[in-house]
Amino acid sequence: MAELQRIASHLMAVGAHGLDAGGITPITYTFRDRERILDLFEYTCGARLLYNYIWIGGVSHDLPPNFVQYAHEFLDYFEPKITEYNRLLTYNKIFIERTGDIGVLTPEVAISYGASGPVLRGSGVQWDLRRDDAYSIYDRFDFEVPVGQGEMGTVGDSWDRYFVRVREMEESVKIIRQALDQLPEEGDVHAAVPKKIRPPEGSIYFRGENPRGELGYYIISDGSPKPYRLKMRSPAFVNLSLISEIATGWMIADIIAILGSLDIVLGEIDR
Repeated sequence: MAELQRIASHLMAVGAHGLDAGGITPITYTFRDRERILDLFEYTCGARLLYNYIWIGGVSHDLPPNFVQYAHEFLDYFEPKITEYNRLLTYNKIFIERTGDIGVLTPEVAISYGASGPVLRGSGVQWDLRRDDAYSIYDRFDFEVPVGQGEMGTVGDSWDRYFVRVREMEESVKIIRQALDQLPEEGDVHAAVPKKIRPPEGSIYFRGENPRGELGYYIISDGSPKPYRLKMRSPAFVNLSLISEIATGWMIADIIAILGSLDIVLGEIDR
């Protein structure tokens, strides 16, 4: 589910970035393919966007009949579409001119600002929590961590940040196929947990690899059902903070393309 959501998120990022650079067609294609993922979510739990499926202790209920078949059918359909996106947008001369060598983010600046996700990896830094601080069962899967290589300009430019997301969709397809093949035939999908959870006194920070980077939760517990202190680390907020470093000196039209390469979500930032 996490990797299907990563593809859905990156589809919006890729399509919207093309729109920011003046291309109207790509986002209609990415919306089309995202709908097929949302169909899988709806089939699983009844919701398309705000799906409440992963719970503390597991998931709300088992996968519906034929989910594995439908998921494989989507992957078989989707993989060739990535080639289509590359022909349509990635290697489009105008898109390259709008993003290559524009808004270069050096690895040093990216790290000093706490950038993460495709924004950090676009600068050539191989850091992915799924591999480097593995959680859940990501240590079982074989996948690559794409990084920016300066193919259309300078390492860390807007094109690199864009293309890392395209390549990550390919890797997500690989992970989903492995996960589907490893699904157990039977077993409990939700552990027995108390209705009111009372964590022991103390503090914890836990992080996961969100499509935009490191999503973290710092929680202080006083032993009651409600946290004494809760702080959420928003990857979009952190990544946006470096806009002054990479947008200074560029034309207004270039800043739009740079902002698109960061793939921010204002609801996450405005919270």
